[in-house]
Amino acid sequence: MAPQGLASRYGWASALLVLLLTLTGCGMKPEDYANTTPALDLEAYFTGDVRAWGLFQDRFGKVRRQFTVDIRGYVEDGELVLEEDFVYLDGEEDRRVWRLRRLDEHTYEGRAADVDGVAVGKLYGQAFNFRYVLNLPIGTRVVKVNFDDWMFMHEDGVLVNRAVMSKFGIRLGEVTLFFQKQDREPESA
Repeated sequence: MAPQGLASRYGWASALLVLLLTLTGCGMKPEDYANTTPALDLEAYFTGDVRAWGLFQDRFGKVRRQFTVDIRGYVEDGELVLEEDFVYLDGEEDRRVWRLRRLDEHTYEGRAADVDGVAVGKLYGQAFNFRYVLNLPIGTRVVKVNFDDWMFMHEDGVLVNRAVMSKFGIRLGEVTLFFQKQDREPESA
């Protein structure tokens, strides 16, 4: 039934409610992955050197940017620190430093200079869901966008990340990343 048919039959308020429920869906919950394996251990996975390859697609699916990220992770003062160095295909470079603190068995909070407020993360089994508001520079302005970030651990050591970026509930695009721990040769004396 077309939206106009819904509106005339049930009224605009009902049609709007049905449309919103259709657009938002029920969604995934981190708890849905409680018994999945391999379990993701954020501290173990991100301590040391990790490399990621990613891309940003707009809401129409067009790839707008590609990048790599070199991450150096370590624990300091009870927090997992992630120093992320981005290099984009066009040569632009960027840096973000996350500080993640584990609050309980399943809950994390995170902070970074370009994050508005505190990021909240939930870890269950192989999945980590991280939600935050990013201050995204666009031209001469800074726009606040919501990130709904999902990471899934795989048996081969690859961590897959998919983040949906939105504003006012409208999907702006997606970021997809593939992470892999890097083996480091011991430094010679």
